[in-house]
Amino acid sequence: MATESSYYVPEQSRLPIFATIGLFMIAFGAANWINGGSAYIFFAGSLAMAAVLWFWFSAVIRENMAGLNSDQLKRSYVWGMGWFIFSEVMFFAAFFGALYYIRTFALPWLGGEGDRGTSNMLWEGFENNWPLMVTPDAAAHGDAAKIVGPKDIIDPWHLPLLNTIILLASSFTVHVAHVYLKKNKRKAFNIWLTATVALGFTFLYFQAVEYYEAYVHLGLTLESGIYGTTFFMLTGFHGAHVTLGTIMLLIMLLRSVIAQHFKPDDHFGFEAASWYWHFVDVVWVALFIFVYVLGG
Repeated sequence: MATESSYYVPEQSRLPIFATIGLFMIAFGAANWINGGSAYIFFAGSLAMAAVLWFWFSAVIRENMAGLNSDQLKRSYVWGMGWFIFSEVMFFAAFFGALYYIRTFALPWLGGEGDRGTSNMLWEGFENNWPLMVTPDAAAHGDAAKIVGPKDIIDPWHLPLLNTIILLASSFTVHVAHVYLKKNKRKAFNIWLTATVALGFTFLYFQAVEYYEAYVHLGLTLESGIYGTTFFMLTGFHGAHVTLGTIMLLIMLLRSVIAQHFKPDDHFGFEAASWYWHFVDVVWVALFIFVYVLGG
């Protein structure tokens, strides 16, 4: 049993090594898949990483249920999740920063504006128009066959607005679930958490519909110039984070329903998942404003 002054140190584990291998396979496989290769490496890495997380978190849960987690160790979990979310903030900040740099500096320079406007010599006749759906070379030489007009931008007041409402509603439902958990009302907690998970899957469904419309009906793809690249990188990575957050909350729901886990004063697993969910909601609001509303 751990005490306030002690710090439980688990036995050595091979799981970090397996996690490293799994993450490498995911990154390498994703790059290979995007460039026309097989997707098997990506999915194999994903399965490996899922197995690692299953065994790793199972061990952490058993340790906590056995009373091995001291207050100091629990504080380290809080700090660990805090730094993880901060790293995700920096991750998305890089992509938002790239979008800002392209629109505010790079394209005007290529169009002949500002102190570095001599870049216009690369593609004489290039005009700074956003959204840029082709390469500067194609735009400068009037390659009309490849140019997709602004009318083909996704309407922000249709599916994107609906998804914004869904995610904001899910932030409310997960907060209400947290309130009921603190009051030790498990049935209400399970109901509101179920609603949150359902909203998460609903968001992913509508994003899949949006991507289908973009590719099939609008011709908007990853190859649609810098606009297509930044659009799918930002929304795609956010969709991946929503998927992860939904899975996290689903696992918390199953733990509560099946194993009766979580107490009013001891439920950091759910709390960490809810922090992550609020984070992806905030990122989506920024995406909706800067990519959908102002980005077109």
